[in-house]
Order: sequence, then C-alpha cells, then structure tokens
Amino acid sequence: MNLFSTCLTGLGVLLSGAVLAQTPSATMSKPPVAAIKAKELKSPFGTRTDNYYWLNERENPEVISYLNAENAYTEQQLAPVKGLEEKLFQEIKGRIKEQDESVPYRDNGYYYYTRFEAGAEYPIYCRKKGSLSAKEEVLLNANELGKGKAYYQIGGFEVSDDNQVLAYSEDVVSRRLYTLRFRNLKTGQLFPEQIPNTSGNAVWAADNKTVFYTRKDPGTLLDYQLYRHTLGTDPKQDQLVYEEKDNTFRIGVHRSKSRRYVLLDIGSTMSSEVRYLEAGKPAEALKVFLPREADHLYEVEHLGDQFYVRSNAGAPNFRLLKTPVTNTAKTAWQEVIAHRPDVFLENMELFKDYLVLGERKEGLLQLRVIRWKDKQEHYLNFGEPAYTAAISINPEFDTPVLRYSYSSLTTPSSTYDYDMAARSKKLLKEQAVLGSFKKEDYVTERVYATATDGTKIPMSIVYKKGFKKDGTAPVLQYAYGSYGYSTNPTFSTARLSLLDRGFAYVICHIRGGQEMGRQWYENGKKLKKKNTFTDFTDCSKYLIDQKFTSANKLFAMGGSAGGLLMGAVVNNHPEYYKGVVAAVPFVDVVTTMLDESIPLTTGEYDEWGNPNQKEFYDYMLSYSPYDQVKAQQYPNMLVTTGLHDSQVQYFEPAKWVAKLRTVKTDNNLLLLHTDMAAGHGGASGRFKSIHDTARQFAFMLLLLGVKA
Repeated sequence: MNLFSTCLTGLGVLLSGAVLAQTPSATMSKPPVAAIKAKELKSPFGTRTDNYYWLNERENPEVISYLNAENAYTEQQLAPVKGLEEKLFQEIKGRIKEQDESVPYRDNGYYYYTRFEAGAEYPIYCRKKGSLSAKEEVLLNANELGKGKAYYQIGGFEVSDDNQVLAYSEDVVSRRLYTLRFRNLKTGQLFPEQIPNTSGNAVWAADNKTVFYTRKDPGTLLDYQLYRHTLGTDPKQDQLVYEEKDNTFRIGVHRSKSRRYVLLDIGSTMSSEVRYLEAGKPAEALKVFLPREADHLYEVEHLGDQFYVRSNAGAPNFRLLKTPVTNTAKTAWQEVIAHRPDVFLENMELFKDYLVLGERKEGLLQLRVIRWKDKQEHYLNFGEPAYTAAISINPEFDTPVLRYSYSSLTTPSSTYDYDMAARSKKLLKEQAVLGSFKKEDYVTERVYATATDGTKIPMSIVYKKGFKKDGTAPVLQYAYGSYGYSTNPTFSTARLSLLDRGFAYVICHIRGGQEMGRQWYENGKKLKKKNTFTDFTDCSKYLIDQKFTSANKLFAMGGSAGGLLMGAVVNNHPEYYKGVVAAVPFVDVVTTMLDESIPLTTGEYDEWGNPNQKEFYDYMLSYSPYDQVKAQQYPNMLVTTGLHDSQVQYFEPAKWVAKLRTVKTDNNLLLLHTDMAAGHGGASGRFKSIHDTARQFAFMLLLLGVKA
C-alpha cells in the first residue's frame, strides 16, 4: 500500500475532436460476471459478508479466467480508440531521446552513470576511472540480463571499497523479492552464490569481502532480518545479525556517507531506532544508537567526530542535532537547527565545509546552504511559483559543489552543480524533449481551495497557453494524500499529450501528505483520514466553480493509497466526475488491515489504525470503498492492477469491480485491466510502461468523444 504508483508520472488534458455518434455505453456488450461465493468475515466488532473473497486465490484457474475475461472486455470497450491509443504511445515515445545517458557522478575515484541505447528497454550501468575521457567499463547490461523475461528489474547496486566487486540484485517477478548477486569487475565473472528473498540492497564492510543485507518474509514481504555474508561462501552459512520481532516495524541497512559506519534503520510509521557498527569491524555486535520510543522518529548521519541526528523529539516539523560518536545518549545531543512551526526539515546533506538542508515551506521545497566555520547561510533561488528542487547524488565529502535536481510543471527534469562558495550554478543536463516542445508555451498556477473546515488546500496547475476558464475545458485532477508523501510539481513528457489537447492538469496537495509540514500529515491519517477525501472533492468543487472545467469534463486519478482516495470520492461525490482512473487501488481497507498474513499489513497500523480496536474498526468501515459501495450512479471508471502486486494485492481492485458491477445503477463504463506479468509499479522497461499511460489517456479521450 505504501508506494506511489507509476501513473503519477504524467497526465494533463485534451483538445476538442470529432464527437462520436454514440456514447461509449451505447455500444457496450455484457461485461464479465464474477461468481458470488458468500463468505462470512467475523471480527470482534461485527460480521461482514464478502461475496468475492474467493478472488484472492491467485493460482485458481477460475480466478485467472475471470481476470482474463475482464482484460478482454476492457480491450473490447476501448476498441474505438485503439488507433488513438497507438498514436498516443508513439507520440509519447517520440518525445524520448532513445539514446541517452545520466549525468555522471564521482565516487571513490570513478565516474558512474547509466545509459540507454536506441530501442532498448533497460539501462546499461557504466563507469570510467578517474576521468570522463577514460575508457568506458560496462558493469551491467540490463537488456542482456532481462532478455526473454516478461519482467526484469535491477534493485540495489553497490561496489566494494576496493572497486573490484559489484553487489547487485534483480527481480524477475515484480514481487519485490530480490535475488542478490555478485560480479567480479576485473574478470566480469559472477560469483556462484545467489541470495533470494532480499530487499534488494547490499552494504559492503571496509574489508571488501563482508556484505550486510536484509531478508524479507516471503509471505508478508516485511524486511525483518539482517544477515552478514562473506563473499565466495555458501549463503546457507550466513550469520543472522539481527531479527525484528515486532511485525509493525521493518528494517533497512545502509552505509554512512563517511563510509565509517554500517547503519541499521528500524522503523514504523511513528517510531524508529538505529543500530550501528564500524565498517572496519564487521564482525562486531551492533550498538543501539537510541532505543525506540513511541512517537519518536529519527535518522542518523556521520561527520568527523559527530553523529548528526534529524529528530522529531519535541519538534513536529523535525530539528537537527549532533552528538559525539562516543556518546549517543539523548543527554549528549546538542541542537544545530531548531524546530520551526512553519518549516518542515525534510532531509540533510553533510559536506566537509557545508551543511545543506532540504526544507519545505508553504508546500514548496527549498535548499538551504550553511557554512560550518562561520554559520553564514543562504537559500537557492528558483524563480517559479511551483517547482521541485531536491538534493541529488553527493557521495563525496570534500567538495564545495552540491549536485541537485530541479523540475517544474513546465521545466523538464534538470541536473545542476552548485558551487556553494561562489554561489553559482551550472546546468549539466536538462531532460531532452524531442519534437516541438517549448516551455514558454505552458502556464503554471498555484491556487488554493477552501476545505469544508476552512483549511486552505494548495493546488499546482499547468495548462497550455490559450486555455479558457469558461467551464468548457477538460481537467485531470491528481492526488495521493497518504504516508506523509508529498506530491511535488514535476515535469512529465507524457502529460504533454493531454495538455496539447486542451487539458489542464492539477495536483491537489491534500492532507495526508506532508507538503505543508508534519501537521498536514497528522490531519490526514488514522481518525482524521476523511480529511484527505473531502479535501480532494473540495478541490474538485473549486475547479468547477472557478470554471476551470465542468463536472462533465473533470477526470480524477490516483494510485495505490491514492486509489483508496478514488474509491472514497466516487462513493461520496460521483456527480463531480466524468471519469476516474484508479491505479492499483487499496480499496478493501477493513479486510486487509485485519489480515496479518497479507503483505505489509502490520506495518500500516500507524497510518490507518488497528481495526482490532473498535474505534478504528468503525471508522475504517465508514469509508472503506469496497464496504461502502452503494446503489447509485458512478462515473466511468478504469481500474488497473498487477497480478504480482506486492503492495496492494490484485484481488482488492478485482473484488471492488465485481461488486460495483452488481450494485451501481448506471450504464457508465467500468473497466478492469490486470497486468498478468507485473506488480505494483506496472510493466518494467521504459517503453512498455508507456502503453499503460496511453491506455489511460485513450480512456479519458474516449469519454470526451475523441477518437482521432
């Protein structure tokens, strides 16, 4: 559930086209009907009947047959725009520079980068020693590794301190259960060992032979064990270093930027703990930095003889502290950056001479540079009303140069080097957009809707010049609104296909995210979750009232937890929307949160509440989209999922669609598309995923009567 869907990357709006003689529903044949097999679901607080519970049997031929029938029905209903879908695919693909490479970054004497070859789906991972003019060394070619596989994804990628061995991981199912592999970079040969069911990343110790990795429970998919592996040995001999017994917590391991420490991060939504050891002493036991406490989140980085701690202790928006490496007790912590009620401290980057802070104020990211020796500070100026600026890859300490990324709704993703001493920036690369794109042809706005309780909800809007606010234009409204995940206004080449057809694209920065600080998140979770839903519909009402669009041309989209948002808003205010795209939606909230065997459930209690407590059970039940389906008219809907989804199990959207079919009172389109070879993030490969986007766009254009 806690993952952003790939649908976020792009979407916008349409220009008038040829109107179909009939509405889509007029040509509909009968949709598939899922068999009703009533099952009573008992809990301490009541019994519910689920007619479609049986759809969770992934290996059942009847389930596969039903999903295939839904896919065939979707294809049939979208047949009138099949040509448009292909045109959109080629259009979006045509903006991508096929032969491309990332901006190299320097780490431990090598420059690392990835590149794509024309027509290739996957990246090639490369490096050059000492200079960008040096001979290229190919570390991994994912196109060769993924050949013949329906799905392929490289996970972690870490080189040993002596630059001789690469640890990497791969997933061939899309279940996010990665197999860890090791490659000798001198010979190109693979080491014999393969370690399955890992989180994907490996951390080297300083001896170039010891590797730390976390293992997942194959059922719940929780990262819960830390192992120590010695290169070249049988993984069955690996030593268990730590096991997390509390299934509401998960673990992750990383190396400090200084490379001096291996850090084990143990966390839930509202509590964390760090354990550590010296990278040069990998056989030693882990030390506890600070024992976990309820409602205390902290993270640790190292510089010189100090640990730096980003903590929310007594600071809802977080503050920065430091403590000697010899004493990590709270009594030794000293404040570096105080808490501010109007600024959220999001992250930090430590350099030898500078401290860089990623801060969020009034919903926008800011980069703040502070010189250690005299505390002189300044902010970078970006000059747009809505944008995204973020600290990028900065592996080296002793440099005055900060690498950062920048994007906005009208500015393609860009990489800059910023000289913190000279206060000058250098553009290294702006994402190429092939074709006739000119950023000055598009307009960005930042507006605020007033929520039911009086709260001002920011919205970031983009459209092409000439867009008229007379209620006749189509609008695509997007939001996520969970886990404190902030939806930043970034560029999308795919979205241009909608903007150029007259759409406006709107991001609603609703509560449940963290755009406006930590309290913004707190006011959109657990027993305040409904604020997320009403914020979204209040934004919809604003867009209609201000004549950005009308209810007959407003589309809504959300994925994963944003799919829950879609399910809630169509139950509460179906009259606002012409169509809705719900991607990998989390819609069966009560059943999932009561089932601890379902992947990731127990780690979600801090987000949604624990339904084993009546207060939370009743509240969840009152908004759970699957439970609240009712006899009413619903908008046209396209629902997507992946058979191997590790975050939101495929059967949630499948059950939801099956129930909607039997209850809803309209003849609007209701389509379910299941990717039978993919998971939560959709298809692998940079071009395969464009087909999903093209299908979503074609669905919306079909509803507007556009087929060419």
